[in-house]
Amino acid sequence: MQKFPMTVNGAKLLNEELARLKGAERSQIIQAIAEARAHGDISENAEYDAAKEKQAFNEGRIAEIESKLSQAQIIDVTNMINDGRVIFGATVNLLDLESDEEITYQIVGDDEADVKIRKISVNTPVARSLIGKQSGDVVEVKVPNGTKEYEILDVKLV
Repeated sequence: MQKFPMTVNGAKLLNEELARLKGAERSQIIQAIAEARAHGDISENAEYDAAKEKQAFNEGRIAEIESKLSQAQIIDVTNMINDGRVIFGATVNLLDLESDEEITYQIVGDDEADVKIRKISVNTPVARSLIGKQSGDVVEVKVPNGTKEYEILDVKLV
């Protein structure tokens, strides 16, 4: 079975969502189904159909999260030796050599990636080009409209 990298925080967030879905969310859905049944005939009851649909979605999400967690290789970067190289979980401060703009990314697993909060998947072209490099290195990243060059300013394991 293939393992997928995930940060400790990513696993924590998935476990919290799983607990919420199995606990409060599941209870609310069961209550909604019971209330819809109490209204009588369920064959033409839109509330019942909506509650059953929500239940199916919730149970599907639970199965998905459990599968992801069972296949996760949880990596705690705080226990790793920082030799200055970019590794999974590292936070990297970059300088865009074309625009002189500084940008910071954390390299995370696919499920944790969110560009809005500067977390990029280890499978993106930017992350793949950074892995193994260190402060001071210049990396070229192929992007749809050409090539971008970044200088690695700092690498942190937090």
